[in-house]
Amino acid sequence: MFRTAELQRKLPKEDYHQQVPRLREELLMMQMDLRNAHFPVIVVFAGVDGAGKSETVNKLHEWLDSRWLVTRAFGEPSDEERDRPEYWRFWRELPPKGRMALFLSSWYSMPILDQVYGHTTLAEFDERLERIKTFEKTLADDGALILKFWMHLSKDAQKERLRKLEKNPLLHWRISKRDWRHWELYDQFIAAAERTIMKTSTGLAPWKIVEGYDERYRSVAVAAMIRDAIRFRLEEAKAAPGAGNGDAATRLSKPAADADSLPPVTILSRLDMGKTLSKDDYDAGLKQYQAKLNQLQRAARERKVSTLLVFEGWDAAGKGGGIRRITAALDARDYQVIQIAAPTDEEAAHNYLWRFWRHLPRAGRVTIYDRSWYGRVLVERIEGFARTREWQRAYAEINDFEAQLVERGIVLVKFWLHITPDEQLRRFKEREQIAYKAWKLTDEDWRNRERWGEYELAVNDLVERTSTRQAPWTLIEANDKRHARIEVLRTLCERLETALADGPKSG
Repeated sequence: MFRTAELQRKLPKEDYHQQVPRLREELLMMQMDLRNAHFPVIVVFAGVDGAGKSETVNKLHEWLDSRWLVTRAFGEPSDEERDRPEYWRFWRELPPKGRMALFLSSWYSMPILDQVYGHTTLAEFDERLERIKTFEKTLADDGALILKFWMHLSKDAQKERLRKLEKNPLLHWRISKRDWRHWELYDQFIAAAERTIMKTSTGLAPWKIVEGYDERYRSVAVAAMIRDAIRFRLEEAKAAPGAGNGDAATRLSKPAADADSLPPVTILSRLDMGKTLSKDDYDAGLKQYQAKLNQLQRAARERKVSTLLVFEGWDAAGKGGGIRRITAALDARDYQVIQIAAPTDEEAAHNYLWRFWRHLPRAGRVTIYDRSWYGRVLVERIEGFARTREWQRAYAEINDFEAQLVERGIVLVKFWLHITPDEQLRRFKEREQIAYKAWKLTDEDWRNRERWGEYELAVNDLVERTSTRQAPWTLIEANDKRHARIEVLRTLCERLETALADGPKSG
């Protein structure tokens, strides 16, 4: 695989000085056009030690406008990063649309190093590469342009490069015993690199192997490939001006009625909406479960077990009331409630999952989402804010996201609070008469009632596609508020008890 990158290619100095001015001009013009584009550019650098990864990144900063370019490098995870799933630190550094980010020591570094040093089996290595493919596919499907460069040297060329750096009084500090240890493990690195490239070089995120022997050659080669790839994507966007917009042409039409004109049977239609709880039983249950939740959360905090709660449901179904009964049992220093509305400009410039990754709790803390990433397959689906292919692929993206949370040891509890249309209407009218509740009622709430059937079918799909063994949905009959609130508390206590009994999972 790497033989063609061991030819010791060189770019003569005269040719270099002739090409660079034009290349720099083209890069800057391309970067100006990119600022108005609806996609980000993610450039990943990996490769052999001493092959010029850092030097190439520095050269790109020299040739491009650094105001619209960032570079990120990841070493050993910090304590803050270890508290969260592995990919949290990568998600939060992703560039917005119209910008470019260069990644050194990226999501490839630790899997390759762990494989080379024998810390993982081949099967475990392949699993981590599959996670990388899924991550990159999620970004690319959302429009990101991903370019990956493997900077290569032969073993002899690497040795020559390391010795040259050691002898340079200004650069000798860059060479450590670790670099020479990696040179001794050259064959293992190449084997891991070859497997990495074979399994993760896809049409959406291809690898380019660049010979790092000559500084002038590698700099011009990488810059030209970046220029050409962005140019091509910009031309594609001009040819398809509607791409990336959830316009009316891509909206879902109203589902056709069944042949017999009866309402469709969904998982929500099978719930027993007559469930109630007396006030005495409610008061007793509230006291019992809030006390229990307080004790369980104290234990979870001590053992660094995080909890993430998702509240979804109809307007006026009681999500806020359920959340308040939970937070009343917790120390305010231990939880955060995130209310999700339409994305801000900053959030809209990133993948839809980006804003949810940002708010993941540290170890031992609680994060509560009042509405969540499921908006992608609910309101965005029904109202046409997401194209059909975007919300259809979101089920798999959400399942992968939640799997990473659970694998990290986070207790993930998802609630759907269900009420009937008649009960919702009653609550809407009640809200109109109560001053401190009237603000909750909007024109959009009334309009959503007209599409109840579409939303119910979307919820049925949501449960079918995302209620997994790792992250099941809890569907709660919420016509009676007392019953719903106790069910929320009871379910949360049960899930925490189970998690604490099983013990925290390693990161």
